[in-house]
Amino acid sequence: MPLVMSLHHTSLAWQRTTSDFAYETYGRDHVLTFGGGARLEASAAPEYRGDATRANPEEQLVGALSSCHMLTFLAVCAKKGLVVDAYTDDAEGVLEKNTEGRLAVTRVTLRPRVTFGGEAAVDATKLAELHAAAHRGCFIASSVKTVVTVESR
Repeated sequence: MPLVMSLHHTSLAWQRTTSDFAYETYGRDHVLTFGGGARLEASAAPEYRGDATRANPEEQLVGALSSCHMLTFLAVCAKKGLVVDAYTDDAEGVLEKNTEGRLAVTRVTLRPRVTFGGEAAVDATKLAELHAAAHRGCFIASSVKTVVTVESR
């Protein structure tokens, strides 16, 4: 049996707010509460009758992949003595039918932009190596079937 490194908890709360419970009218809004107490107002994607002002599961998956990659990238750089001053990403996920004919987020593209500080020079080859190491170490990327591509710049 594998060694458990850590446990992570999220609570979800949803309540019917309509007089009926028809697909066309029931509310999709809900609240996720994470183990540390942070709350996220969520809904379905607008294409599925959700509230566009709230995070939807598809965006949350893309965000989790982007966040995990960044956190792993920062750890890789820190362990190598490289100073990162700024990191941004413009990630995008594609929902489409997979090879089984089922809807899935099949592809996610991360587009990180990194600004380094300090003395060490990081060229394009070194940057690609750092992103490859971050991708290999990202827990979330290792947990999904989604193809994750990193377009480092």
